[in-house]
Amino acid sequence: MTYRLRYALSIFALSLLVACSGTPAPDDTPTETETAQVEPVHVRLLAFNDFHGALEGPTGSVTIDGERVEAGGAKYFAAHIAAEKGETEHTFVVAAGDLIGATPLISSLFHDEPTIEVMTALGLDFSSVGNHEFDAGVDELMRIVNGGCHPEEGCREGFQYQGTPWSYLAANVRFRESGETILPAYEIRELDGLKIAFIGMTLENTPSVVVPSAIESVTFHNEVETVNNLIPELNEKGVDSVVVLVHEGGRPTSDIKDINDCPDVQGSVVSIAEELHPLVSVIVSGHSHQPYICEFGGRLVTQAASAGRIVTVIDMHLDPSTGDLLERTARQRPVTRDIEPDMVVAGLVETYRQLSEPLAKRTVGQITADLPRGSRAHPGESPLGQLIADSQLAATQDEADAQIAFMNPGGIRASLDYNSDAEVPGAVSFADLHTVQPFGNILVTMTLTGAQIHTVLEQQWADENRPNILAVSSGFYYQWYPSAPQGERVNPDSITLHGEPIEKETTYRVTVNNFLSDGGDGFTILKEGTNRTGGVVDVDALATYLEAHSPLSPSTDTRIEAMEQETEEAAAE
Repeated sequence: MTYRLRYALSIFALSLLVACSGTPAPDDTPTETETAQVEPVHVRLLAFNDFHGALEGPTGSVTIDGERVEAGGAKYFAAHIAAEKGETEHTFVVAAGDLIGATPLISSLFHDEPTIEVMTALGLDFSSVGNHEFDAGVDELMRIVNGGCHPEEGCREGFQYQGTPWSYLAANVRFRESGETILPAYEIRELDGLKIAFIGMTLENTPSVVVPSAIESVTFHNEVETVNNLIPELNEKGVDSVVVLVHEGGRPTSDIKDINDCPDVQGSVVSIAEELHPLVSVIVSGHSHQPYICEFGGRLVTQAASAGRIVTVIDMHLDPSTGDLLERTARQRPVTRDIEPDMVVAGLVETYRQLSEPLAKRTVGQITADLPRGSRAHPGESPLGQLIADSQLAATQDEADAQIAFMNPGGIRASLDYNSDAEVPGAVSFADLHTVQPFGNILVTMTLTGAQIHTVLEQQWADENRPNILAVSSGFYYQWYPSAPQGERVNPDSITLHGEPIEKETTYRVTVNNFLSDGGDGFTILKEGTNRTGGVVDVDALATYLEAHSPLSPSTDTRIEAMEQETEEAAAE
Protein backbone atom coordinates (compact mmCIF):
# COMPACT_ATOMS: atom_id res chain seq x y z
CA MET A 1 0.00 0.00 0.00
CA THR A 2 1.46 3.35 -0.97
CA TYR A 3 1.85 6.26 1.41
CA ARG A 4 -0.83 8.23 -0.48
CA LEU A 5 -3.36 5.41 -0.15
CA ARG A 6 -2.69 4.98 3.57
CA TYR A 7 -3.11 8.73 4.04
CA ALA A 8 -6.43 8.77 2.17
CA LEU A 9 -7.79 5.87 4.23
CA SER A 10 -6.82 7.56 7.48
CA ILE A 11 -8.68 10.73 6.48
CA PHE A 12 -11.74 8.65 5.53
CA ALA A 13 -11.70 6.87 8.93
CA LEU A 14 -11.41 10.18 10.75
CA SER A 15 -14.43 11.56 8.89
CA LEU A 16 -16.50 8.51 9.91
CA LEU A 17 -15.48 9.02 13.56
CA VAL A 18 -16.58 12.63 13.45
CA ALA A 19 -19.93 11.70 11.86
CA CYS A 20 -20.67 9.00 14.46
CA SER A 21 -19.78 11.24 17.44
CA GLY A 22 -22.51 13.72 16.61
CA THR A 23 -20.04 16.53 16.21
CA PRO A 24 -21.40 19.00 13.69
CA ALA A 25 -19.66 18.60 10.42
CA PRO A 26 -18.38 21.62 8.58
CA ASP A 27 -20.23 22.92 5.56
CA ASP A 28 -19.71 20.14 2.98
CA THR A 29 -21.01 22.02 0.00
CA PRO A 30 -18.55 21.16 -2.82
CA THR A 31 -16.38 24.00 -3.92
CA GLU A 32 -15.61 24.64 -7.58
CA THR A 33 -12.13 23.14 -7.05
CA GLU A 34 -13.53 20.02 -5.38
CA THR A 35 -16.05 19.37 -8.16
CA ALA A 36 -13.38 19.59 -10.86
CA GLN A 37 -12.29 16.09 -11.86
CA VAL A 38 -8.61 15.38 -11.24
CA GLU A 39 -7.01 14.20 -14.46
CA PRO A 40 -4.71 11.16 -14.42
CA VAL A 41 -1.00 11.82 -14.78
CA HIS A 42 0.02 10.95 -18.36
CA VAL A 43 3.55 9.61 -18.85
CA ARG A 44 4.90 8.71 -22.29
CA LEU A 45 7.89 6.44 -22.93
CA LEU A 46 9.60 6.43 -26.31
CA ALA A 47 11.42 3.12 -26.33
CA PHE A 48 13.85 1.31 -28.60
CA ASN A 49 16.62 -1.29 -28.46
CA ASP A 50 19.61 -2.70 -30.34
CA PHE A 51 20.43 0.48 -32.24
CA HIS A 52 23.91 -0.88 -33.06
CA GLY A 53 25.23 2.44 -34.38
CA ALA A 54 22.87 2.48 -37.39
CA LEU A 55 23.49 6.17 -38.06
CA GLU A 56 22.92 6.08 -41.79
CA GLY A 57 20.01 3.68 -41.64
CA PRO A 58 19.92 -0.02 -42.52
CA THR A 59 18.64 -1.47 -45.77
CA GLY A 60 16.13 -3.51 -43.78
CA SER A 61 12.47 -2.62 -43.66
CA VAL A 62 9.41 -3.06 -41.46
CA THR A 63 5.90 -4.33 -42.16
CA ILE A 64 3.16 -1.70 -42.09
CA ASP A 65 -0.39 -2.85 -42.94
CA GLY A 66 1.03 -5.86 -44.71
CA GLU A 67 3.53 -3.89 -46.81
CA ARG A 68 7.30 -3.73 -46.47
CA VAL A 69 8.55 -0.17 -45.98
CA GLU A 70 12.17 1.00 -45.79
CA ALA A 71 12.82 2.50 -42.37
CA GLY A 72 15.59 3.87 -40.18
CA GLY A 73 18.36 6.43 -40.27
CA ALA A 74 19.40 8.52 -37.25
CA LYS A 75 18.18 11.85 -38.67
CA TYR A 76 14.69 10.40 -39.22
CA PHE A 77 14.82 8.48 -35.94
CA ALA A 78 15.40 11.74 -34.05
CA ALA A 79 12.62 13.48 -35.96
CA HIS A 80 10.06 10.80 -35.10
CA ILE A 81 11.06 10.95 -31.45
CA ALA A 82 10.71 14.75 -31.45
CA ALA A 83 7.23 14.49 -32.97
CA GLU A 84 6.05 12.13 -30.24
CA LYS A 85 7.70 14.19 -27.53
CA GLY A 86 5.76 17.25 -28.57
CA GLU A 87 2.42 15.64 -27.74
CA THR A 88 2.99 14.98 -24.04
CA GLU A 89 4.35 16.96 -21.10
CA HIS A 90 5.98 14.04 -19.32
CA THR A 91 8.08 12.07 -21.83
CA PHE A 92 11.12 9.87 -21.36
CA VAL A 93 13.28 8.41 -24.13
CA VAL A 94 14.49 4.98 -23.02
CA ALA A 95 16.46 2.09 -24.54
CA ALA A 96 17.12 -1.56 -23.76
CA GLY A 97 20.81 -1.87 -24.61
CA ASP A 98 23.16 -2.59 -27.49
CA LEU A 99 23.27 1.03 -28.58
CA ILE A 100 26.92 0.42 -29.44
CA GLY A 101 28.96 -2.59 -30.48
CA ALA A 102 28.58 -4.52 -33.76
CA THR A 103 28.31 -1.14 -35.47
CA PRO A 104 28.90 0.09 -39.03
CA LEU A 105 32.20 1.65 -39.93
CA ILE A 106 30.88 5.21 -39.56
CA SER A 107 30.57 4.57 -35.81
CA SER A 108 33.11 1.84 -35.02
CA LEU A 109 35.96 3.68 -36.71
CA PHE A 110 35.62 6.30 -33.95
CA HIS A 111 35.04 3.79 -31.10
CA ASP A 112 31.27 4.39 -31.24
CA GLU A 113 31.57 7.93 -29.96
CA PRO A 114 29.40 9.15 -32.91
CA THR A 115 26.52 6.94 -31.78
CA ILE A 116 26.73 8.29 -28.23
CA GLU A 117 26.69 11.85 -29.59
CA VAL A 118 23.56 11.07 -31.61
CA MET A 119 21.85 9.52 -28.58
CA THR A 120 22.59 12.70 -26.65
CA ALA A 121 21.28 14.91 -29.45
CA LEU A 122 17.96 13.08 -29.73
CA GLY A 123 17.39 13.36 -25.97
CA LEU A 124 17.94 9.86 -24.59
CA ASP A 125 17.23 9.69 -20.86
CA PHE A 126 18.08 6.10 -19.83
CA SER A 127 19.42 2.93 -21.37
CA SER A 128 20.22 -0.45 -19.94
CA VAL A 129 23.55 -1.93 -20.89
CA GLY A 130 23.43 -4.78 -23.40
CA ASN A 131 25.93 -7.52 -24.07
CA HIS A 132 27.52 -5.51 -26.89
CA GLU A 133 28.27 -2.62 -24.54
CA PHE A 134 30.96 -4.96 -23.18
CA ASP A 135 32.55 -5.88 -26.53
CA ALA A 136 35.61 -3.68 -25.93
CA GLY A 137 35.79 -4.42 -22.20
CA VAL A 138 34.57 -2.88 -18.96
CA ASP A 139 37.20 -0.13 -18.92
CA GLU A 140 36.15 1.04 -22.38
CA LEU A 141 32.49 1.06 -21.32
CA MET A 142 33.46 3.27 -18.39
CA ARG A 143 35.24 5.62 -20.79
CA ILE A 144 32.16 5.71 -23.01
CA VAL A 145 30.12 6.74 -19.96
CA ASN A 146 32.59 9.16 -18.36
CA GLY A 147 34.31 10.62 -21.42
CA GLY A 148 37.96 11.12 -22.22
CA CYS A 149 40.43 10.04 -24.86
CA HIS A 150 40.76 6.50 -26.17
CA PRO A 151 43.64 4.81 -24.28
CA GLU A 152 45.45 3.73 -27.44
CA GLU A 153 44.48 6.19 -30.16
CA GLY A 154 43.99 9.25 -28.00
CA CYS A 155 41.65 12.11 -28.88
CA ARG A 156 40.93 13.20 -32.41
CA GLU A 157 42.46 16.52 -33.29
CA GLY A 158 40.24 19.36 -32.15
CA PHE A 159 37.71 17.07 -30.43
CA GLN A 160 37.24 16.03 -26.80
CA TYR A 161 34.77 13.22 -26.19
CA GLN A 162 32.44 14.18 -23.32
CA GLY A 163 30.75 10.90 -22.33
CA THR A 164 27.04 10.36 -21.67
CA PRO A 165 24.99 13.12 -20.03
CA TRP A 166 22.19 10.54 -19.88
CA SER A 167 22.26 7.37 -17.74
CA TYR A 168 23.45 3.90 -18.62
CA LEU A 169 21.90 1.51 -16.05
CA ALA A 170 23.30 -1.87 -14.99
CA ALA A 171 21.45 -3.28 -11.99
CA ASN A 172 22.64 -6.87 -12.47
CA VAL A 173 26.30 -6.24 -13.34
CA ARG A 174 28.71 -6.01 -10.41
CA PHE A 175 32.44 -5.64 -9.96
CA ARG A 176 33.82 -9.01 -8.94
CA GLU A 177 35.98 -7.63 -6.11
CA SER A 178 33.74 -5.00 -4.51
CA GLY A 179 30.30 -6.38 -5.28
CA GLU A 180 29.15 -2.89 -6.29
CA THR A 181 27.17 -2.34 -9.48
CA ILE A 182 29.40 -0.97 -12.24
CA LEU A 183 26.80 1.68 -13.08
CA PRO A 184 23.62 2.89 -11.36
CA ALA A 185 20.99 0.18 -10.91
CA TYR A 186 18.09 2.57 -11.40
CA GLU A 187 16.97 6.19 -11.67
CA ILE A 188 13.85 7.71 -10.15
CA ARG A 189 11.90 10.57 -11.70
CA GLU A 190 9.18 12.54 -9.89
CA LEU A 191 6.35 14.20 -11.78
CA ASP A 192 3.20 15.78 -10.39
CA GLY A 193 3.98 14.20 -7.03
CA LEU A 194 4.35 10.67 -8.40
CA LYS A 195 7.57 8.67 -8.62
CA ILE A 196 8.59 6.28 -11.41
CA ALA A 197 11.71 4.15 -11.19
CA PHE A 198 13.61 2.97 -14.26
CA ILE A 199 15.70 -0.18 -13.71
CA GLY A 200 18.22 -1.22 -16.38
CA MET A 201 19.78 -4.68 -16.87
CA THR A 202 21.45 -6.86 -19.44
CA LEU A 203 20.85 -10.58 -19.86
CA GLU A 204 22.26 -12.82 -17.16
CA ASN A 205 23.73 -14.96 -19.94
CA THR A 206 26.02 -12.18 -21.21
CA PRO A 207 29.21 -14.17 -20.44
CA SER A 208 28.24 -16.71 -23.10
CA VAL A 209 28.06 -14.10 -25.87
CA VAL A 210 30.97 -11.80 -24.99
CA VAL A 211 34.70 -12.46 -25.07
CA PRO A 212 35.40 -13.67 -21.51
CA SER A 213 38.58 -11.62 -21.18
CA ALA A 214 36.53 -8.45 -21.71
CA ILE A 215 34.35 -9.09 -18.66
CA GLU A 216 36.65 -10.95 -16.26
CA SER A 217 36.36 -8.14 -13.68
CA VAL A 218 32.55 -8.29 -13.41
CA THR A 219 29.74 -10.72 -12.63
CA PHE A 220 26.24 -10.95 -14.10
CA HIS A 221 23.19 -11.79 -12.01
CA ASN A 222 19.66 -13.12 -12.46
CA GLU A 223 17.27 -10.54 -13.87
CA VAL A 224 14.22 -11.42 -11.76
CA GLU A 225 16.13 -11.68 -8.48
CA THR A 226 17.88 -8.38 -9.18
CA VAL A 227 14.63 -6.45 -9.69
CA ASN A 228 12.68 -8.10 -6.87
CA ASN A 229 15.52 -7.47 -4.41
CA LEU A 230 15.35 -3.75 -5.25
CA ILE A 231 11.61 -3.43 -4.53
CA PRO A 232 11.87 -2.85 -0.73
CA GLU A 233 14.39 -0.08 -1.35
CA LEU A 234 12.13 1.51 -3.98
CA ASN A 235 9.10 1.23 -1.68
CA GLU A 236 10.99 3.11 1.02
CA LYS A 237 11.61 5.87 -1.49
CA GLY A 238 7.91 6.11 -2.30
CA VAL A 239 8.09 4.78 -5.84
CA ASP A 240 4.64 4.31 -7.39
CA SER A 241 5.54 2.37 -10.54
CA VAL A 242 8.58 0.62 -12.03
CA VAL A 243 9.68 0.40 -15.66
CA VAL A 244 12.25 -2.30 -16.42
CA LEU A 245 14.65 -1.88 -19.35
CA VAL A 246 16.12 -5.32 -19.94
CA HIS A 247 18.42 -6.50 -22.71
CA GLU A 248 16.70 -9.85 -23.03
CA GLY A 249 13.80 -10.74 -25.27
CA GLY A 250 11.60 -13.26 -26.98
CA ARG A 251 11.03 -14.59 -30.47
CA PRO A 252 7.76 -15.00 -32.37
CA THR A 253 6.84 -18.58 -33.21
CA SER A 254 4.57 -17.46 -36.06
CA ASP A 255 4.93 -14.97 -38.89
CA ILE A 256 4.99 -11.27 -38.00
CA LYS A 257 2.17 -9.72 -40.01
CA ASP A 258 1.90 -6.53 -37.98
CA ILE A 259 4.58 -4.93 -35.83
CA ASN A 260 1.94 -4.12 -33.20
CA ASP A 261 1.04 -7.79 -32.68
CA CYS A 262 2.30 -10.44 -30.27
CA PRO A 263 2.73 -13.42 -32.62
CA ASP A 264 3.03 -16.16 -29.99
CA VAL A 265 6.26 -14.78 -28.57
CA GLN A 266 8.35 -17.29 -26.62
CA GLY A 267 11.63 -16.89 -24.78
CA SER A 268 13.32 -15.70 -21.62
CA VAL A 269 11.44 -12.42 -21.41
CA VAL A 270 8.17 -14.31 -20.85
CA SER A 271 9.31 -15.97 -17.63
CA ILE A 272 11.00 -12.77 -16.50
CA ALA A 273 7.74 -10.84 -16.87
CA GLU A 274 5.72 -13.50 -15.09
CA GLU A 275 8.02 -13.60 -12.05
CA LEU A 276 8.62 -9.89 -11.43
CA HIS A 277 7.12 -8.00 -8.49
CA PRO A 278 3.67 -6.42 -9.12
CA LEU A 279 5.16 -2.93 -8.79
CA VAL A 280 6.68 -3.46 -12.25
CA SER A 281 4.17 -2.29 -14.84
CA VAL A 282 6.13 -2.05 -18.10
CA ILE A 283 9.05 -4.02 -19.55
CA VAL A 284 11.04 -2.68 -22.50
CA SER A 285 13.00 -5.63 -23.90
CA GLY A 286 15.77 -6.16 -26.44
CA HIS A 287 18.44 -8.58 -27.69
CA SER A 288 16.23 -10.67 -30.00
CA HIS A 289 15.72 -7.88 -32.59
CA GLN A 290 11.96 -8.53 -32.92
CA PRO A 291 8.98 -6.16 -33.04
CA TYR A 292 6.17 -7.03 -30.63
CA ILE A 293 3.71 -5.65 -28.08
CA CYS A 294 2.64 -8.31 -25.58
CA GLU A 295 1.03 -8.93 -22.21
CA PHE A 296 2.87 -11.36 -19.95
CA GLY A 297 2.20 -11.77 -16.24
CA GLY A 298 -0.13 -8.79 -16.26
CA ARG A 299 2.63 -6.55 -17.62
CA LEU A 300 3.10 -4.72 -20.88
CA VAL A 301 6.17 -6.12 -22.68
CA THR A 302 7.51 -4.44 -25.82
CA GLN A 303 10.40 -4.58 -28.28
CA ALA A 304 11.15 -2.35 -31.29
CA ALA A 305 13.03 -4.61 -33.74
CA SER A 306 16.56 -3.16 -34.19
CA ALA A 307 18.79 -0.58 -35.88
CA GLY A 308 16.47 2.36 -35.25
CA ARG A 309 13.69 1.20 -37.55
CA ILE A 310 10.91 1.49 -34.95
CA VAL A 311 10.11 3.58 -31.89
CA THR A 312 7.66 2.06 -29.39
CA VAL A 313 5.29 4.68 -27.97
CA ILE A 314 4.12 3.63 -24.50
CA ASP A 315 1.47 5.69 -22.69
CA MET A 316 0.95 5.27 -18.96
CA HIS A 317 -1.89 6.93 -16.98
CA LEU A 318 -1.53 7.02 -13.19
CA ASP A 319 -3.96 8.08 -10.46
CA PRO A 320 -2.53 11.33 -9.00
CA SER A 321 -3.92 10.52 -5.53
CA THR A 322 -2.83 6.92 -5.08
CA GLY A 323 -0.12 6.50 -7.73
CA ASP A 324 -1.95 3.43 -9.03
CA LEU A 325 -1.54 2.59 -12.69
CA LEU A 326 -4.92 3.12 -14.32
CA GLU A 327 -4.03 2.26 -17.90
CA ARG A 328 -1.06 1.59 -20.16
CA THR A 329 -1.03 1.14 -23.91
CA ALA A 330 1.60 0.86 -26.61
CA ARG A 331 1.93 1.28 -30.35
CA GLN A 332 4.83 0.94 -32.76
CA ARG A 333 5.88 4.01 -34.74
CA PRO A 334 7.89 3.02 -37.82
CA VAL A 335 10.82 5.31 -38.53
CA THR A 336 9.73 6.14 -42.05
CA ARG A 337 11.75 8.48 -44.23
CA ASP A 338 8.83 10.68 -45.29
CA ILE A 339 9.37 13.16 -42.44
CA GLU A 340 11.53 16.28 -42.22
CA PRO A 341 14.82 15.04 -40.76
CA ASP A 342 16.37 16.39 -37.59
CA MET A 343 19.05 18.74 -38.88
CA VAL A 344 21.31 18.60 -35.82
CA VAL A 345 21.55 14.82 -36.02
CA ALA A 346 21.84 15.00 -39.80
CA GLY A 347 24.84 17.29 -39.37
CA LEU A 348 26.53 14.91 -36.93
CA VAL A 349 26.04 11.93 -39.22
CA GLU A 350 27.31 13.82 -42.25
CA THR A 351 30.44 14.91 -40.39
CA TYR A 352 31.34 11.33 -39.50
CA ARG A 353 30.40 10.07 -42.94
CA GLN A 354 32.93 12.41 -44.51
CA LEU A 355 35.61 11.45 -41.98
CA SER A 356 35.13 7.72 -42.62
CA GLU A 357 34.53 7.90 -46.36
CA PRO A 358 38.12 7.44 -47.62
CA LEU A 359 38.52 4.11 -45.83
CA ALA A 360 34.95 3.01 -46.42
CA LYS A 361 35.13 3.47 -50.20
CA ARG A 362 38.37 1.58 -50.72
CA THR A 363 37.67 -1.32 -53.08
CA VAL A 364 39.27 -4.55 -51.89
CA GLY A 365 38.03 -7.01 -54.51
CA GLN A 366 35.16 -8.44 -56.54
CA ILE A 367 32.63 -11.25 -56.19
CA THR A 368 30.76 -12.97 -59.01
CA ALA A 369 27.53 -13.77 -57.14
CA ASP A 370 25.71 -13.18 -53.86
CA LEU A 371 27.37 -14.60 -50.76
CA PRO A 372 24.52 -15.04 -48.25
CA ARG A 373 25.22 -15.52 -44.58
CA GLY A 374 22.12 -17.69 -44.13
CA SER A 375 21.87 -21.41 -44.51
CA ARG A 376 22.53 -22.83 -47.93
CA ALA A 377 21.21 -26.22 -46.90
CA HIS A 378 19.91 -28.06 -43.85
CA PRO A 379 23.28 -28.47 -42.10
CA GLY A 380 23.65 -24.69 -41.73
CA GLU A 381 26.44 -24.08 -44.21
CA SER A 382 26.61 -20.65 -45.81
CA PRO A 383 28.74 -19.47 -48.73
CA LEU A 384 29.81 -16.37 -46.80
CA GLY A 385 30.71 -18.44 -43.73
CA GLN A 386 32.87 -20.68 -45.88
CA LEU A 387 34.64 -17.65 -47.37
CA ILE A 388 35.37 -16.22 -43.92
CA ALA A 389 36.68 -19.55 -42.62
CA ASP A 390 38.91 -19.87 -45.69
CA SER A 391 40.23 -16.34 -45.21
CA GLN A 392 41.08 -17.03 -41.56
CA LEU A 393 42.85 -20.24 -42.45
CA ALA A 394 44.87 -18.47 -45.15
CA ALA A 395 45.82 -15.66 -42.75
CA THR A 396 47.25 -18.07 -40.17
CA GLN A 397 48.70 -20.94 -42.22
CA ASP A 398 52.20 -19.56 -42.62
CA GLU A 399 52.74 -17.82 -39.28
CA ALA A 400 50.84 -20.23 -37.01
CA ASP A 401 50.78 -23.50 -38.99
CA ALA A 402 46.97 -23.49 -39.06
CA GLN A 403 45.25 -26.50 -40.63
CA ILE A 404 41.57 -25.82 -39.88
CA ALA A 405 39.45 -22.71 -39.25
CA PHE A 406 36.01 -22.40 -37.67
CA MET A 407 33.69 -19.35 -37.86
CA ASN A 408 30.64 -18.79 -35.64
CA PRO A 409 27.41 -17.68 -37.37
CA GLY A 410 26.69 -14.94 -34.82
CA GLY A 411 29.86 -13.16 -35.88
CA ILE A 412 28.56 -12.75 -39.45
CA ARG A 413 26.28 -9.74 -39.30
CA ALA A 414 25.22 -9.29 -42.95
CA SER A 415 25.31 -10.99 -46.33
CA LEU A 416 27.66 -9.89 -49.09
CA ASP A 417 25.51 -9.06 -52.09
CA TYR A 418 26.62 -8.84 -55.72
CA ASN A 419 26.12 -5.29 -56.99
CA SER A 420 25.55 -5.35 -60.74
CA ASP A 421 25.09 -1.56 -60.84
CA ALA A 422 28.53 -0.75 -59.46
CA GLU A 423 31.09 0.91 -61.73
CA VAL A 424 32.94 -2.39 -61.53
CA PRO A 425 30.19 -5.05 -61.22
CA GLY A 426 30.57 -7.09 -58.06
CA ALA A 427 33.00 -4.63 -56.48
CA VAL A 428 33.33 -4.99 -52.71
CA SER A 429 34.46 -2.12 -50.51
CA PHE A 430 36.10 -2.29 -47.10
CA ALA A 431 32.88 -0.86 -45.67
CA ASP A 432 30.98 -3.83 -47.12
CA LEU A 433 33.33 -6.22 -45.35
CA HIS A 434 33.14 -4.28 -42.11
CA THR A 435 29.36 -4.57 -42.20
CA VAL A 436 29.81 -8.33 -42.46
CA GLN A 437 32.36 -8.52 -39.62
CA PRO A 438 32.06 -5.42 -37.40
CA PHE A 439 33.53 -6.74 -34.13
CA GLY A 440 37.24 -6.31 -34.81
CA ASN A 441 38.04 -9.75 -33.36
CA ILE A 442 41.62 -11.03 -33.37
CA LEU A 443 42.38 -14.42 -34.90
CA VAL A 444 43.75 -17.03 -32.49
CA THR A 445 45.39 -20.28 -33.56
CA MET A 446 45.57 -23.10 -31.01
CA THR A 447 46.43 -26.77 -30.73
CA LEU A 448 43.55 -29.23 -30.27
CA THR A 449 43.40 -32.99 -30.30
CA GLY A 450 41.11 -34.82 -32.67
CA ALA A 451 38.92 -35.72 -29.70
CA GLN A 452 38.62 -32.04 -28.76
CA ILE A 453 37.68 -31.15 -32.33
CA HIS A 454 34.90 -33.73 -32.12
CA THR A 455 33.72 -32.06 -28.91
CA VAL A 456 33.74 -28.67 -30.62
CA LEU A 457 31.40 -30.05 -33.26
CA GLU A 458 29.08 -31.60 -30.67
CA GLN A 459 28.89 -28.29 -28.78
CA GLN A 460 27.20 -26.75 -31.81
CA TRP A 461 23.99 -28.19 -30.31
CA ALA A 462 24.66 -27.22 -26.70
CA ASP A 463 21.54 -25.05 -26.97
CA GLU A 464 18.88 -27.26 -28.56
CA ASN A 465 16.67 -24.26 -29.29
CA ARG A 466 19.38 -22.28 -31.04
CA PRO A 467 22.19 -24.40 -32.52
CA ASN A 468 25.39 -22.66 -33.60
CA ILE A 469 26.56 -24.41 -36.76
CA LEU A 470 30.14 -23.33 -37.37
CA ALA A 471 31.39 -22.57 -40.86
CA VAL A 472 34.45 -24.70 -41.61
CA SER A 473 37.41 -24.11 -43.88
CA SER A 474 38.08 -25.90 -47.15
CA GLY A 475 39.32 -29.47 -46.81
CA PHE A 476 37.46 -30.15 -43.55
CA TYR A 477 34.40 -32.46 -43.66
CA TYR A 478 32.02 -34.27 -41.31
CA GLN A 479 28.56 -35.84 -41.16
CA TRP A 480 25.90 -35.38 -38.50
CA TYR A 481 22.56 -36.96 -37.64
CA PRO A 482 19.67 -34.57 -36.87
CA SER A 483 17.71 -37.17 -34.88
CA ALA A 484 20.59 -38.41 -32.74
CA PRO A 485 20.75 -37.59 -28.99
CA GLN A 486 22.56 -34.47 -27.86
CA GLY A 487 26.28 -35.18 -27.63
CA GLU A 488 26.07 -37.89 -30.26
CA ARG A 489 25.11 -35.88 -33.31
CA VAL A 490 28.44 -36.07 -35.13
CA ASN A 491 29.79 -39.32 -36.56
CA PRO A 492 33.44 -39.26 -35.36
CA ASP A 493 34.52 -41.61 -38.15
CA SER A 494 33.28 -39.11 -40.75
CA ILE A 495 35.51 -36.22 -39.63
CA THR A 496 38.27 -35.78 -42.18
CA LEU A 497 40.89 -33.26 -43.22
CA HIS A 498 41.75 -33.35 -46.91
CA GLY A 499 40.24 -36.83 -47.06
CA GLU A 500 42.27 -38.21 -44.15
CA PRO A 501 40.48 -39.21 -40.92
CA ILE A 502 40.89 -36.94 -37.89
CA GLU A 503 42.53 -39.12 -35.23
CA LYS A 504 41.47 -38.72 -31.59
CA GLU A 505 44.98 -38.53 -30.15
CA THR A 506 46.58 -36.55 -32.99
CA THR A 507 46.98 -32.79 -32.54
CA TYR A 508 45.88 -30.17 -35.06
CA ARG A 509 46.32 -26.42 -35.38
CA VAL A 510 42.91 -24.71 -35.39
CA THR A 511 42.11 -21.03 -35.99
CA VAL A 512 39.08 -19.21 -34.54
CA ASN A 513 38.38 -15.62 -33.53
CA ASN A 514 39.19 -14.51 -29.98
CA PHE A 515 35.50 -14.60 -29.03
CA LEU A 516 35.35 -18.33 -29.76
CA SER A 517 38.82 -18.99 -28.34
CA ASP A 518 37.60 -17.86 -24.92
CA GLY A 519 34.61 -20.22 -25.02
CA GLY A 520 32.07 -17.87 -26.57
CA ASP A 521 28.71 -19.17 -27.88
CA GLY A 522 29.02 -22.19 -25.60
CA PHE A 523 32.17 -23.65 -27.23
CA THR A 524 33.82 -24.17 -23.87
CA ILE A 525 36.21 -26.86 -25.11
CA LEU A 526 38.11 -24.19 -27.05
CA LYS A 527 39.34 -22.74 -23.77
CA GLU A 528 41.46 -25.88 -23.43
CA GLY A 529 43.41 -25.16 -26.62
CA THR A 530 47.17 -24.91 -26.10
CA ASN A 531 50.13 -23.19 -27.80
CA ARG A 532 48.06 -20.17 -28.71
CA THR A 533 49.25 -17.70 -31.33
CA GLY A 534 47.60 -14.33 -31.96
CA GLY A 535 46.87 -13.18 -35.49
CA VAL A 536 45.42 -10.30 -37.46
CA VAL A 537 42.01 -8.66 -37.12
CA ASP A 538 39.32 -10.82 -38.73
CA VAL A 539 38.05 -8.20 -41.18
CA ASP A 540 41.60 -7.51 -42.35
CA ALA A 541 42.09 -11.23 -43.02
CA LEU A 542 38.90 -11.23 -45.08
CA ALA A 543 39.99 -8.16 -47.05
CA THR A 544 43.40 -9.65 -47.80
CA TYR A 545 41.89 -12.95 -48.95
CA LEU A 546 39.31 -11.31 -51.18
CA GLU A 547 41.94 -9.08 -52.75
CA ALA A 548 44.14 -12.11 -53.52
CA HIS A 549 41.31 -14.21 -54.98
CA SER A 550 39.29 -11.68 -56.97
CA PRO A 551 37.06 -12.14 -58.76
CA LEU A 552 35.84 -14.63 -56.19
CA SER A 553 32.99 -17.10 -56.71
CA PRO A 554 31.05 -18.91 -53.95
CA SER A 555 32.47 -22.28 -52.98
CA THR A 556 30.50 -25.27 -54.24
CA ASP A 557 32.13 -28.01 -52.16
CA THR A 558 30.21 -29.81 -49.43
CA ARG A 559 31.87 -29.50 -46.04
CA ILE A 560 29.02 -30.43 -43.68
CA GLU A 561 26.50 -33.12 -44.47
CA ALA A 562 23.33 -34.04 -42.59
CA MET A 563 22.56 -37.72 -43.00
CA GLU A 564 19.09 -39.14 -43.49
CA GLN A 565 17.59 -41.47 -40.92
CA GLU A 566 18.16 -44.49 -43.16
CA THR A 567 21.86 -43.70 -43.38
CA GLU A 568 22.08 -43.35 -39.61
CA GLU A 569 20.48 -46.73 -39.04
CA ALA A 570 22.74 -48.30 -41.63
CA ALA A 571 25.76 -46.84 -39.87
CA ALA A 572 24.53 -48.28 -36.57
CA GLU A 573 24.36 -51.73 -38.08
